[in-house]
Amino acid sequence: MGSSNRRADKELIAELKRFASGASYDEEPLPDLDSEAIDFRAASESFASKRKLKRADLDTLRIVTKHQGHVVPTVGGMLLFGHERERYFPDAWIQAGRFDGLDKVHLTDTLDIRSSLPRAVDEATGFVQKHDLHGIRISGLRHTDTWTLPSVAVREAIINAVVHTDYSQRGAPIRIAFFDDRLEIESPGLLPFGLTVQDMRDGVSRLRNRVIARVFRELGYIEQWGSGIRRMSAACREAGIEEPQLLEIGTRFRVVLRRSSAARSHVLDETDRAIIAALSSGEGLTTAGLAKRIGLTPRATRSRLLTLVGRGLVQEVASSLQDPKRRYFLTSSST
Repeated sequence: MGSSNRRADKELIAELKRFASGASYDEEPLPDLDSEAIDFRAASESFASKRKLKRADLDTLRIVTKHQGHVVPTVGGMLLFGHERERYFPDAWIQAGRFDGLDKVHLTDTLDIRSSLPRAVDEATGFVQKHDLHGIRISGLRHTDTWTLPSVAVREAIINAVVHTDYSQRGAPIRIAFFDDRLEIESPGLLPFGLTVQDMRDGVSRLRNRVIARVFRELGYIEQWGSGIRRMSAACREAGIEEPQLLEIGTRFRVVLRRSSAARSHVLDETDRAIIAALSSGEGLTTAGLAKRIGLTPRATRSRLLTLVGRGLVQEVASSLQDPKRRYFLTSSST
């Protein structure tokens, strides 16, 4: 494999056989189950914004298939909308974590995402944006959240992981690790045989999971085959940050999105965002009034305010240095 050798285990041998025959793992039938193993309600809700899903569509989309005269779910159908997905595929979920610093020593927040795959993409994207939010741009009485990573690149990286994961592997879920300087999205599975990282950058696509990819395209998560990596790269260039790193690590594939040093210097934590939210009404608050709203002591709140004032996000209004009625307002350039 490339410049290295690896002993082929049973999972890799099975993938080699599928590659040689042109088969897709997620198209394989699950003969021990019947069509009722598919959660038709969850599937219908996913398609609600596109069209009304009919039972016959499950066969067209290869969510179910005929096997020895019976209608049974496919692997892809079970992964997408199975009632008991984790019973049959215990690693088909997303583990997301926010780490304080540049390594995995201090975990500050975590989320186990076990929803249907389309909904899992939305929940994973929301988790990243929750922690990537670094400011609020004020315009009149309205405010707009701003992020240090382009949302298009984040979403494409998550979709890429969900669609191209090798679900035949066992032992670890898709993992999303958010650090102060970068976002790492890691999924089980090497690149499909014959595909290189440069091929991916050039827009070459080779589907590992045809059922999942077909459903995601129908739902609008995928615009066209092979365009995700290029959209990620373009979004990063437009945002002025490094293009995504694409890495094969052992039997896993990792996408790394790096936050710029300028963006990292403007990162706001949960307390900072609470202060900005409290001041967004424009009425102005005293230290004591603000402390009561965010649940900190006046001394801790004052320390936070001084930092935000120094960064140009908050403005202090007082008649003197000792004014007990000094109030704080958001600056017009809050970002």
